[in-house]
Amino acid sequence: MNRKSVSQTLSEAWSMRRVWWFTATSRTKARFVRTFFGSFWLGLSNLFSIAILALVYGAVFKVQDFNTYVVYLGVGLVVWNSISAAIGSAPNLFEHNRPHVHNTNLNPVFYTLEEWSFQLQTLSQSFLLVILVLSFFQNTLLLNFFTVGWLPILNLCLFLYWLPVLVCLLGARYRDLYQLVPIVLQLAFLLSPILYKKERLGVMVWIANLNPFYRILAPIRDGLMAGKIDWSSSILLLIINLFGTWLALRLINREGPNLPFLI
Repeated sequence: MNRKSVSQTLSEAWSMRRVWWFTATSRTKARFVRTFFGSFWLGLSNLFSIAILALVYGAVFKVQDFNTYVVYLGVGLVVWNSISAAIGSAPNLFEHNRPHVHNTNLNPVFYTLEEWSFQLQTLSQSFLLVILVLSFFQNTLLLNFFTVGWLPILNLCLFLYWLPVLVCLLGARYRDLYQLVPIVLQLAFLLSPILYKKERLGVMVWIANLNPFYRILAPIRDGLMAGKIDWSSSILLLIINLFGTWLALRLINREGPNLPFLI
């Protein structure tokens, strides 16, 4: 049987857009059923973490400008949490949907888009509340968000699709990823300048420069805080993300027929 092309998969995904977005929305609603604050807990949990970490590490690093440090840490942490959640849930994505994979003829891209939509909804609900609160510490955040923040955030959204897809396809074949991914994410968090400035790495600053998670995170934080971004590097990153998305869809088409036998 001939494999579908990437354009055919995109067309099929678009035709199912209402379904995978609705199922993701239902998951989001079910997550907070019978809670008073509902999905506001997504932002509140991040705000609690930001407050505690800012107080502790602000004292540890003896920061001079506490307001700037709160914004620096807050934006970095909320973006990192989204990246970590998307990649952390990826290895068992198809395993989680095993009954549907075995008993329906849905294109596997459906499950990846449903998970992506769920992660985007989580990101938006958390990110917007955090930015609103952090605006009390830096009142230009919202303006910068709408003027220059859109391209780095677009890059984040694309990144949150294609990299988890690659991880879940590998996870279907190699169960070691179930154990490896949490370790890698923990190390990546410690090695990423989120709690501290990149300059504190000294001669090891190359670690941040080669860190793909930080390369996604840094333009968002710089754009929101400074109101400017490096357009050339952001456009290059966009091209890389578009290629990554194309590669992910191509691999889904190739591995789709094998998934029922792998999970």
